[in-house]
Amino acid sequence: MNRTERFYRINNLLRGMSAVSTTALLNELEVSRATLHRDLEYMCDRMDIPIVYDHAKRGYRIASPTSDSVGHELPGLWFNSHEVHALLAFHHFLDNLEPGLLSPHIAPLKARIQALLEGKEQTLTEISARIRILPQAMRRSEPACFQLATHALLARKQMRFRYHGRGRDDITTRVISPQRLAHYRDNWYLDAWDHGKRALRTFALERIREPLELKEDTKDISEKYLDRYFSESYGIFSGRPRRKAVLRFSPQRTRWVADEIWHPQQKGWFEGDRYCLEIPYSDDRELVLDILKHGSEVEVLHPKSLRNTVFEQLLRAESQYRK
Repeated sequence: MNRTERFYRINNLLRGMSAVSTTALLNELEVSRATLHRDLEYMCDRMDIPIVYDHAKRGYRIASPTSDSVGHELPGLWFNSHEVHALLAFHHFLDNLEPGLLSPHIAPLKARIQALLEGKEQTLTEISARIRILPQAMRRSEPACFQLATHALLARKQMRFRYHGRGRDDITTRVISPQRLAHYRDNWYLDAWDHGKRALRTFALERIREPLELKEDTKDISEKYLDRYFSESYGIFSGRPRRKAVLRFSPQRTRWVADEIWHPQQKGWFEGDRYCLEIPYSDDRELVLDILKHGSEVEVLHPKSLRNTVFEQLLRAESQYRK
């Protein structure tokens, strides 16, 4: 039995009984008293599991949780695939934050995640070499902007800034009430109430210039309304879905797409060896890009406006190669 397996046995025994004697632990683990003490010390010091010796019960137990305590887990070997991915992704995310973004605050958190993931047989370096998380199209945000936006969001204060919109390539002055900060496809976005537009809008954080936190309190929007507005449509574009796209994929691409989640409210079905996918959307810009990446392996069946948009994009792409 290796050390990681012993940790697992110890954890199960302590959580399953009010107290476990030293003799019971030694018999279960088949190790020396010195090895048992080293294991208990490691679990306390490196994994923050509050193991104490209860003199009244003459055995070891896990201390009762306090109001501000957090959950305690074992090394990454015992996590399921979703938990391992979440921890690795979060550790990778912390490693790749721009210098100065949250540097004074994240070092203890990174150390805690590393302790959770590491065991005797694997270090975080070894895990990271074997399990890769690849960011895509990440854009750099200014640390000062991130910090100010986060502070205004949590302090519930309005912000004023100049915003460079990529679509029209223009710069406008905005006064907003921050509602949520979203990390989507490796980039940061700020969901907010735009006081000038009198509507909810989403702002790419790296396009914000000259941000300033104001003294005025934010306009409060209900969580239910925010969920409906920002989550029901496709991708980063918000708003109530006005249309439903129906896509049909080739037999070859079906083998991949049939297992993918494009949208929480999507519907899918098979037509012979082809897969059809129905997706709600309000703005087709991001959806068109995702359709185009499948090239000739997908056909837009509905609506006609989306079909025409994709067709026009394909014609323009073709013209680039006819020159």
